[in-house]
Amino acid sequence: MGRVANIDSQEMKLQTTPAGPFDDLGETSPREECGVFGVWAPGEDVSKLTYYGLYALQHRGQEAAGIAVGNGEQIVVFKDLGLVSQVFDEQSLDSLNGHVALGHTRYSTAGGATWDNAQPMFRMSPDGIDVALGHNGNLVNHRELTQEAARLGLVDPKNNPSDSDVMCALLAHSTSEQHSIEEAAMDLFPRVRGAFCVTFTDGTNLYAVRDPHGVRPLSIGRLDSGYVVASETSALDIVGAEFIRDVDPGELVIINGDGIRSRRFRQGTPKGCVFEYVYLARPDSVIRKQLVNSTRVEIGRRLAQEAPVDGDMVIPVPESGTPAAVGYAQGSGIPFAQGLTKNAYVGRTFIQPSQTIRQLGIRLKLNPLREVIRGKRLIVVDDSIVRGNTQRALIKMLREAGAAEVHVRIASPPVKWPCFYGIDFASPKELIANNVDQEDPVASICEEIGADSLAYVSQEAMIAASGQPREELCAACFDGHYPLGVPDDDDNAKVVKNLLGDMATSSIDD
Repeated sequence: MGRVANIDSQEMKLQTTPAGPFDDLGETSPREECGVFGVWAPGEDVSKLTYYGLYALQHRGQEAAGIAVGNGEQIVVFKDLGLVSQVFDEQSLDSLNGHVALGHTRYSTAGGATWDNAQPMFRMSPDGIDVALGHNGNLVNHRELTQEAARLGLVDPKNNPSDSDVMCALLAHSTSEQHSIEEAAMDLFPRVRGAFCVTFTDGTNLYAVRDPHGVRPLSIGRLDSGYVVASETSALDIVGAEFIRDVDPGELVIINGDGIRSRRFRQGTPKGCVFEYVYLARPDSVIRKQLVNSTRVEIGRRLAQEAPVDGDMVIPVPESGTPAAVGYAQGSGIPFAQGLTKNAYVGRTFIQPSQTIRQLGIRLKLNPLREVIRGKRLIVVDDSIVRGNTQRALIKMLREAGAAEVHVRIASPPVKWPCFYGIDFASPKELIANNVDQEDPVASICEEIGADSLAYVSQEAMIAASGQPREELCAACFDGHYPLGVPDDDDNAKVVKNLLGDMATSSIDD
């Protein structure tokens, strides 16, 4: 059951159980942090449009979900911990009436996994104007903004407020009858550093803003009776919105009865996240005119050229490895086959596994098709290796199922550095690429996971497959170059600074 907050009601204190990752191997895949969705459409059922939009963005955050709806007089927020389908039902959606809505799916970065940190955030201005805000990304100057909000009496730093709550508090504080939320945004966002895609509303208008580097995607679509903004174009597709364009880096978009209006708060210097193309975004999404699925297939083709190996069949680790495996098969001429079947319903659960079930490991999620792989030399394609636990267990399982050889090919370079711009990687010391013999790390990882051979696609090939200029991409998790700098209040950032020095702390925002 969710909880509702608005200007007329006190917060209901309900006990809820957060849905946690069913992570029996201690292997954490890169987590996308958040997805945002906004709709301005008088006469439409905006809460249900937002609900279905969030379904399309569920992969970007499975920890919490929420919807805020405004009717011109007040904003009502309904949010809770869990998946979209666990948080909302017909009754809750029917209670959200208005013409403008924000939706959010969350995985936490700044701030813990609590109801208070679920989004959209809600604040009231000193003049009684409602403000709701949803945020995808991660701020580099979180501490600086938190201190500013604390001096104004808006937050208590001891409570570890999320960067999203801090932004919402500062935005609402500067909004008044004489100083609109639009002008408050034009004052605030030039001072915000890091990666951020933000949708917000005063209950009448819909606003969207994207950081000057466009690290995360944010797109605009047209409905018959209004407009939609979303983290990915796949969310536009699911609600029947026609893609218009992306929100530009450094742009504030205002949507209301007058249509779409644009203001520039900073000059754009694109640094889009290359990992969106590799893993994060849905394959049916389009980023900067490039279909994500096509990029992943092309990465697989280039991987086949760079790292050929004799084998009988190419199999993917479903689902994220499938497009690259298709490309590898096309590039190598070796047949593609589905050698593993995936349980689509394992991944998020309220029920914690027993020790006996934990020992089953990866079998909870994947099961080999023995008649397909028995006696075969397999080329197994996956999107990335984080700690290596999943690959180690998978290779063991394939050998037990009768595979003659297992050759692993990875559709991204080795992940060596944490992300401070909206992806939750393991800490540097937990990444397998940093915990092996650095004289020949690939050979050491190959031995660690028990493969017959291992190869990664080169960073050059990955970037070429994305179709984007190298200077307009961020690949910090692979090469340790942080174009936006790193936070000064993060334990992993301290490790990175010690290892990289000036390369980590330099920022194009400075």
